[in-house]
Amino acid sequence: MTTVLIVDHQALQRLRFSMLMEQHPDLTVVGEATHGAEAVRMTAELHPDVVLMDVRMDGIEATRRIATSGGRSRVLVMTTFDLDEYAYAALRAGASGFLLKGALPDEPLAGIRAVAAGDAVISPGLTRKLIDAFSTRLPGHTSERVRQVEALTEREREVLTAVATGYSNAEVAEHLHLAETTVKSHVSRILAKIGARDRVQAVIFAYVGLVRPA
Repeated sequence: MTTVLIVDHQALQRLRFSMLMEQHPDLTVVGEATHGAEAVRMTAELHPDVVLMDVRMDGIEATRRIATSGGRSRVLVMTTFDLDEYAYAALRAGASGFLLKGALPDEPLAGIRAVAAGDAVISPGLTRKLIDAFSTRLPGHTSERVRQVEALTEREREVLTAVATGYSNAEVAEHLHLAETTVKSHVSRILAKIGARDRVQAVIFAYVGLVRPA
């Protein structure tokens, strides 16, 4: 069971997401908040697996506070705006994903499940923009990126390439015939070796230094 806290200033949006999740027995809504400060307080009280966060109404600051609190809750940011600065600010604040509210119902549901499982989710239309924007913030010298790639074992490169392709941990495990716990261990070591904070930065690193976008 994945527990979710819905944060949105619009009652209709909260109702929409709540009704959507009611149809799926593996997802349960444990609370609703109308703004960021309330979301931070309720997250500390309820410890949801995923906070479905409206980017407005102090959503970025709330994301930062939740991400740095040391708790297990992960933040999936939702917005009606396809604006780069919102995505960048949310990811810098520690969000595990960024999706548009106008997406088809299956997309936020899949996003919630992926984030709860420790994966990262980015709206497809933003992936190329994020790679372009954040690639300049990775180690500046090509030699440094080469050194980091060379520090990875062959198996770690395979795992990172699969992650960059968009596979979840479970899909990587199936693709490479590994246990999912083994994949998680590989991902943790990869993040440490390349100096990435999370899977989002690891994917960007992979496209800059290891694989080529389609």
